[in-house]
Amino acid sequence: MRGVGVEAGRAAVRLARLPLEMAAEGVGQLTGQFGRAMSRRSSGPSAPPPADSGIPVLLVHGLADGASIVSPLQRGLRGCGVGPFIPVALNGFGPDIRTAARALGDQVESACARSGRPAVVIGYSLGGLVARYYVQRLGGDAYVPLVLTLATPHGGTATALLAPPHPLLRQLQPGSELLTELAEPTAGCRTQFVAFYSDLDEAVIPAARGRIDHPDLKARNVLVPRVGHLTLPLHKPVIDQVRALLTAAQQATFPACSLYGTSAQRGGPVINGTAAVPRDSKGEAEDADR
Repeated sequence: MRGVGVEAGRAAVRLARLPLEMAAEGVGQLTGQFGRAMSRRSSGPSAPPPADSGIPVLLVHGLADGASIVSPLQRGLRGCGVGPFIPVALNGFGPDIRTAARALGDQVESACARSGRPAVVIGYSLGGLVARYYVQRLGGDAYVPLVLTLATPHGGTATALLAPPHPLLRQLQPGSELLTELAEPTAGCRTQFVAFYSDLDEAVIPAARGRIDHPDLKARNVLVPRVGHLTLPLHKPVIDQVRALLTAAQQATFPACSLYGTSAQRGGPVINGTAAVPRDSKGEAEDADR
């Protein structure tokens, strides 16, 4: 019993420190891991990547991380036949997730109009909730057949209970009004989800809150063992699986006419093919290291 109490105390201390650690040390951790790659990038001009003509892929960052996550992730995903890759500029400390979702919707629909294709959205941490709200509540499933989330607190997180009283951070608390709204029935949503989550995520506590467990959503939950919050979206097995999903989406998406015809009603285009069709959200998690 004493050991349990000690572990609980340590967990409480870790939770109390986390909001400041994520802000103060996150950049340092990423710099240590990716400094070599970034120095190569800054050592001289490099040839621009070839223009992409595939499905647009929008990358939505989390709280205050911006390019520190999105840029390395984008480099890791290049060359799999999709694109353009479009980093979504959102104010991580803006008014709330709903406002951010409307801004995301403007960018998604603009990208679809330019390309004549549906889009894929990849959301990291808070960005995954922004993408999910747009698809579930704002009709985004008419444009987005596939959403991939990385280290997203779909069920909220205990760390938000210790964070400053900002409206957006309150939306990340378990049982918040926004999360309750996302848990409501959404039987018409045809967008398919894959949620990557980790058992060592310092920001999503407990780890199971990184899963999508909604009876109406087509969701597959992929467990990524022994990887932290900041490194999960840059973990090679995760990038490899994301690349495979994007390739399958590229091969299976509907032609341009489907976007604005009858399939643009609630539900929109659907991805077919085994590699991109998630199992039911209540299915067993997959190990991303396999």
